[in-house]
Amino acid sequence: MSYQQTFIYPDEELTNPVSRVPEVTPGFWLIKLMAVTMGETAADFLAVNLGLGLTATTILMTAILALVIRWQFAQRRYVPAVYWSAVVLISIVGTLITDNMTDNLGIPLIDSTIGFTILLGATFAAWFASERTLSIHEVYTARREGFYWLAILFTFALGTAVGDLISEQFGIGYLATGILFGLIIASLASGYAALKLDGLWAFWLCYIFTRPLGASFGDLLSQPTEYGGLGFGTIPTSLGFLAVIAITVAAMTVKRRRV
Repeated sequence: MSYQQTFIYPDEELTNPVSRVPEVTPGFWLIKLMAVTMGETAADFLAVNLGLGLTATTILMTAILALVIRWQFAQRRYVPAVYWSAVVLISIVGTLITDNMTDNLGIPLIDSTIGFTILLGATFAAWFASERTLSIHEVYTARREGFYWLAILFTFALGTAVGDLISEQFGIGYLATGILFGLIIASLASGYAALKLDGLWAFWLCYIFTRPLGASFGDLLSQPTEYGGLGFGTIPTSLGFLAVIAITVAAMTVKRRRV
């Protein structure tokens, strides 16, 4: 069987299975943190600064996300530029979903937090019932990748709800919220390294909590000083984080091609 033939099957186990998602490395967490930070500021820029509003922005970004996710599913292996484009867009859409529920539908943040926790748990349950594994190192088929991206969408929406609940409704501010979630992530990392915390759950918990961590610092940098921010604005903040993402993804692509 030729190399190309190995990857023509739409959803079956591959002859030489290759994961469609990246390994978890320091570079992975760096881009993930930058992506969620940019997701927060980009959503604010489109909805507020450009005046599109939450509804129009949500429809637009969801349509773009659908196209990029289709592009991602067309890959038969991990391609950094495609994968991280999907992550950036899904972070924006996840943010917008929670913002719509809060601002347009009037759903309390505590209810959103509980609801997205239930949906994420149901996704994991369905994933395990179907595949008998939740391993992020064995995303070989379209079905597993579907569960993977659905879980990521709910982690972004849940992280947005938790972060807004802590920083805004509880009124502790952007900086304090960022420090709080930074400490939570550090404790999870320490538990994994020193106390043998299960790696799978440590990963997903960190994935959830990096969302409010990044969003808090994104808001801190971009929001006006009268709202507790530093006043840099959404455009410079979004472009700055986009530049970091682009440089890191380019370096990953070059390294991957060499390998």
